[in-house]
Amino acid sequence: MKPPHDGCCCSAKRHSVNMEKEPLLPPRVELGTSTVPVRPELLERMVHIKGGTFVMGTNDLMGFASDGEGPARIVEVDEFLISPHAVTNQDFAAFIRETGYMTEAERFGWSYVFESLASEKVRSEVQRVPYGVPWWLVVEGACWHSPEGKDSDIEERANHPVVHVSWNDALAYCAWSGTSLPTEAQWEYAARGGLEEKTYAWGNELLPDGEHRCNIWQGQFPHENKAEDGYAGTAPVDAYLPNGYGLYNMAGNVWEWCLDRFTHRYHDITDSRNPLFVGVSDKVSMRGGSYLCHQSYCNRYRVAARTGNTPDSSSGNCGFRVVAY
Repeated sequence: MKPPHDGCCCSAKRHSVNMEKEPLLPPRVELGTSTVPVRPELLERMVHIKGGTFVMGTNDLMGFASDGEGPARIVEVDEFLISPHAVTNQDFAAFIRETGYMTEAERFGWSYVFESLASEKVRSEVQRVPYGVPWWLVVEGACWHSPEGKDSDIEERANHPVVHVSWNDALAYCAWSGTSLPTEAQWEYAARGGLEEKTYAWGNELLPDGEHRCNIWQGQFPHENKAEDGYAGTAPVDAYLPNGYGLYNMAGNVWEWCLDRFTHRYHDITDSRNPLFVGVSDKVSMRGGSYLCHQSYCNRYRVAARTGNTPDSSSGNCGFRVVAY
C-alpha cells in the first residue's frame, strides 16, 4: 500500500502537533551566505564529480507520481565536489564546539523519535504523537547528541550520521564549513554513480546476489523490523559498498536535505541545466530514504524518489551531506 504524500513513514512535520508556545529562533541562514573557505578536513575527503548530462527522474510506475518524480528528462550539471557520506556526529560536534550553535530541536525542546528505538521509560513519558503517523513520538530532549531522548547518547556513534538536524541547522553548518547543501540535481547525479536510469544507486536489483546494499526496513512496517541488513536504527556512514563514484549510503540510512524548495512540479518548471527550485513553498526537498523505508509502504530509497518537509522539522532519520565548488 502506498502512503498518502503528507502522512508517510518518511518523516513528520514539526507543526503536526499542537504547541503551547513556540520558542524564539535565531535568524535563519540564507542561501549562499557562506564566504569562508571549505574546511580542510572536509575538503580533503570530498569526491570530485565531473560535470555531464544524465536522465533525471523516472516514469516508472513504482514511483510516487504525487511526489513529482517525473517526467524523466535530460539534465546537465556542472562539476562539483561532494562528501562521500553524510555529515557525522563527530563532524557536527566540531561545529557545535567552535560556534556554540543550538539546533532547532534543542530550542524547541523536542524532536521526533521512532517508537521502537525509544526506551520503555521514554515511551511511558510521551504525551503527543503527530496525527496519522503514531509511530513518531514527540520526545522531550531528543536532539543530535541524544538521538532517542535524554537517556541516550552518541558515545558509540561518532561515525554515524548526525540526526535531528533541521534544514536550517544544515545551512548553518554549511555557512560555518564553507560548503553548501547539494541541489536535487547534484544529489541524484551523484547518487546514480555513472549508471543510466537504474532504480537504485547500484543497479536494478534491491538485493544483488542476496547482498544488502543499504539500511532500510525488513519486516512488516511499523511493528516488526527484522534488521536483516544489520541495523534497526542508523548505520555507520560508510556502511555497505559505495556506488560507482565512491559515495556511501545514497540509499537508506538517513534522509538527506537538499538545497531546493520542494514542489511537485519540479521536473516541469526547473531548468534543464543546473536546475534549482527556489520558489515559494512551505517545504524543502529531501532525498535518499532512510532506515524506516520499506517497499510495501515507502520505497523512497530509489535514486529518483523525492519528498519534502518543513525547514524547521527534525527527526531521528534525517541528516545531510554537503557539496563544494
